[in-house]
Amino acid sequence: MPNVQKSLRMPDTLIKSIEEIAMETQKDFTTTANELLEEAIKSHQCPGIVFTEGVNGRRAKIAGTGIEVWEIISSYKSVQKNVKRLAQAYHWLTEQQINAALGYYRLYPNEVDDLIEKNESWDIQSLQKKYPFLPAGKK
Repeated sequence: MPNVQKSLRMPDTLIKSIEEIAMETQKDFTTTANELLEEAIKSHQCPGIVFTEGVNGRRAKIAGTGIEVWEIISSYKSVQKNVKRLAQAYHWLTEQQINAALGYYRLYPNEVDDLIEKNESWDIQSLQKKYPFLPAGKK
């Protein structure tokens, strides 16, 4: 998608906050501002979804939990997209929390599917290669 240059007036406090986040994440101002705006739009479109920093970057999670959206959707697929079975598997989540994850997936399927594929691709060898400090698995 092509980038379009727009002028935007922001309060100094907002600019300083974005600059601080950019320094912490070692990204430039524009990249940081774009990521934050994109997350704000996604959160606006999908109430109940928040974004938090993780080991591999920022991820969509269900608000009030540590559960990432891709985890719910992976389970959803494993129960043949049966919402009742999904709700039983995550009995501690409210209907609204489950619906937030499903709604996010409807809007951003490629993002979620990519994370599922990435997480399902891990095996003992790839884990040991990436994290050599972990104890060796059984052979």
